[in-house]
Amino acid sequence: MNARNDVLPLRVTQQLPTGLLEVELHAGADELDALLGFAARANAKRGFLFVSKVLGKHWPVRPGRMLAIHERLAAGVPDAPGPVLFIAMAETGLGLGQGVFEAWLRAHPGQQALFLQTTRYRVGTGPIIEFEEAHSHAPRQFLHMPDGAQEQALLKSARTIVLVDDEASTGNTFLNLTQACRRLNPALERVHLAVLANFMGAEATDVLSARFGLPTTMGALIAGAYRFTPADCPVDAAPAQRYDAQAERGASTAFGRLGLARALRTPDRLARDLAATIAPQDRVLVLGTGEFMHPSTLLGAALERLGVDVVVQSTTRSPILTWGAIGHALGLPDNYGEGIPNFIYNVAPGQYDHVLVCHETPAGEALPGFARLLNARLFHYHAEDDVEEVPVR
Repeated sequence: MNARNDVLPLRVTQQLPTGLLEVELHAGADELDALLGFAARANAKRGFLFVSKVLGKHWPVRPGRMLAIHERLAAGVPDAPGPVLFIAMAETGLGLGQGVFEAWLRAHPGQQALFLQTTRYRVGTGPIIEFEEAHSHAPRQFLHMPDGAQEQALLKSARTIVLVDDEASTGNTFLNLTQACRRLNPALERVHLAVLANFMGAEATDVLSARFGLPTTMGALIAGAYRFTPADCPVDAAPAQRYDAQAERGASTAFGRLGLARALRTPDRLARDLAATIAPQDRVLVLGTGEFMHPSTLLGAALERLGVDVVVQSTTRSPILTWGAIGHALGLPDNYGEGIPNFIYNVAPGQYDHVLVCHETPAGEALPGFARLLNARLFHYHAEDDVEEVPVR
């Protein structure tokens, strides 16, 4: 990394295997190393990746550190008319978005809010909003209409929308989703974008309100702009999404796809039982799977409060090269049954004394094999406080 640390803006240049990445930071430069790393992707649409170190996706993070980040982003949401609709962006931003929603609820007791997550899986038979994340390895996303009367009422009466993701680069996905939500609810009055890193640049950020057609604010821990010059190198042509409207993928309706107006409960009894089996010096990884992230963070946080040395992370469908912030990569079968490659990064067999895999899907054939590879235990979440340990044979 080449960087100038004496004055702002801070300029960082990274020569990746896939091209040259140039970043200019206007805010948050003092936290750059603590919050972000850089990686390369085998993706023709975008050959680089900003790897968050506080997201719990590609990099292990202490649960308490993650919860503190959620509180910082929630504190950046301006006071605005309610009800407030929070939407977390699949796949990477789901745990972050739900955590920000719950942190906001804690800071605003009694105020009305609704959490929804976008998803790449169809659940139930109700209506959906479809939109695209154009630069993604798996661009097709859906937002399900809530099926509960209270949740439907909150969605249709929301006056402020808060969209949460790990980063903003062009703002196009946020704009697409906002426009879809406004067609559903013309009463929306304000938009707030909550991200770990805003790389849209100062000029684009300044005109968000004009572009969105509503008063629009941005909350980010790091802000700047980037330029990427791709190299001539092979890209991964493997599909990252196979959508079949009739296929049952095992994705749950209980954790946010159909709307939640409250915080998830933590499985405290499970945490106590697990902590009793863990020696003080043991290192523990709580591993979420795919879109199932926030419940594993809550379990990790409960273990941490009991004195366990624990980090949290998640599997992903994003193909990333072993370079830079990605020191190790493991391929694994897709537990949602789409038949696409999945990965876990910066985790090697034997690295942790205990690996606890949290999943919303039935174990099927995919998860037991992965569990044996990491000497892990499997925990199937039927509901937030109804968790079944699945034997690994």
